[in-house]
Amino acid sequence: MSGKATLLVIAGFSLIFLVVAQNFGSVSNRSVDNYVDYYNETISHSIAVSGANMAANQIYLDPTWDDGYNSIPYQDGWMDVSVNIVDAFKNIREIESEGRFNGLTSTVKVTLAPSKFSKFAYYSVDEGGTIWWTGSDTVWGPFHTQDYMRVYDHPVFYGKATTKKSLVYYTNKGHDKPYFYGGFEQGVNLPLPADAVSNIEPEATDNGLLFEGHDTVYMTFDYDSLKYKYSYRDDFTSVYLPDAVPNGVIYAKGSDIRLQGIVQGQYSVVSSTVTTVTGNGRRRRTVKNGGNIYLDNDIIFHKDPRADPTSTDLLGIIAEGEVKITDNAANRNDINIHASIYCEDGGFGAENYDRRPVSGNINLLGGVIQNIRRPVGTFNSRGAVSGFSKRYMYDTRLMVASPPAFPGTGSFEIVSWLE
Repeated sequence: MSGKATLLVIAGFSLIFLVVAQNFGSVSNRSVDNYVDYYNETISHSIAVSGANMAANQIYLDPTWDDGYNSIPYQDGWMDVSVNIVDAFKNIREIESEGRFNGLTSTVKVTLAPSKFSKFAYYSVDEGGTIWWTGSDTVWGPFHTQDYMRVYDHPVFYGKATTKKSLVYYTNKGHDKPYFYGGFEQGVNLPLPADAVSNIEPEATDNGLLFEGHDTVYMTFDYDSLKYKYSYRDDFTSVYLPDAVPNGVIYAKGSDIRLQGIVQGQYSVVSSTVTTVTGNGRRRRTVKNGGNIYLDNDIIFHKDPRADPTSTDLLGIIAEGEVKITDNAANRNDINIHASIYCEDGGFGAENYDRRPVSGNINLLGGVIQNIRRPVGTFNSRGAVSGFSKRYMYDTRLMVASPPAFPGTGSFEIVSWLE
């Protein structure tokens, strides 16, 4: 190779190495820039997430808190948080948290909705003293009791289970310890409101249906209509529910309700107590009227969500006193109930539970929230002696949806988190 050719080869390789070196330098610079951008984005995102969590904690401690944070220094950046009511009727709130760091901004939006007691598969204040959860009992959704949780022979709980007090074993822990597949926590205090039922009345007077001045109201759901009357011998009056009850609240003030039928839509049936005082001195008497709901026959959805996941049918059965399964011929061979049941002062049970014949199963799809746990039958070592056996299934839609005006826990739950 001549000297001239050698010089050309050397020059060519030098040019190539210069280009490669420049590319390596460019890649290295871009890597540093990308790392800096990623670091800035991470910090700004972290500030926004921290602001959302701080605001959510403040709302947990004080449900009325809406002050937010204005230009708070945090992690060498800045935090701005606002709390806005996006639906005043449903009390839906949105936390918008903004984190700023080195010129970059990240935003997190969190939507909060009031927590409803309807989310529970089972809730009680008083467990009845001598009633035990046994190995034949399975609870499929969230569980809470303010009482001791009495267990025997490994009952099963698939949802989160909580108690204010503690576990009580019938024999010992080894023989009776429950299976908690959704977790267990004790020391959780979640009291039942004392006036939740009466607080629903204003909603019945505003786009709901209010019954007043009757001892008893007989109600039969007929798909998208409601038939009602005030005595057994009367003829029914029928109303078209979407027009008669736009907000879904059907309220009987000072009346007992006799309920059955097929529900199409989203409704809450409510019975409140009216207290009157009669007489004077030693003859003075306090009389409570109404507040109880009797299930005279099946009360079910038009579309069972287990068979049709598109079903939007929901029902709340809300009583200030008791919800009872009527002792009648229609209920002698099972009863089917699709509802979330709420009893403010009483509980859910079977009328004449210890005297009625063996009546099959209570096939419940929904949940039971009650002040006092009531019995539905009696049993011995050979099986049922009277009343019903329990076949309770949780309606999983109740984790995110609730019947109209269903009583709330007084706190909020996160229903969406957008970053």
